[in-house]
Amino acid sequence: QVQLVELGGGLVQAGGSLRLSCAVSGSGFSINAMGWYRQAPGKQRELVARINSFVTNYADSVKGRFTITRDNAKNTVYLQMNSLKPEDTGVYYCHADLTVILLTGAKIQDYWGQGTQVTVSS
Repeated sequence: QVQLVELGGGLVQAGGSLRLSCAVSGSGFSINAMGWYRQAPGKQRELVARINSFVTNYADSVKGRFTITRDNAKNTVYLQMNSLKPEDTGVYYCHADLTVILLTGAKIQDYWGQGTQVTVSS
């Protein structure tokens, strides 16, 4: 019943900008934290940025260039990517750490978006 929908991937030239969004749809949940991960060709999936109620975290490779924000009213997280480099190329996945609220109780679960391709040309 919970779904993460990603938007905003695409092709951009080096030095350009791109903005990704991820909206959590459904009901009966609260958001503990959300983040973005990426997987470049031939590499392992890595954390790009994460945000909870108190703190943001960034990979060293994107600090100063990427900004993660949340709109709690819309259950949406954004990733503003500036000064893009070819090495930023990869599939970007939205992740949500949710508390799912049930009549019988509550559980902490994590969910993943479908992934969106970001390609940065030289």
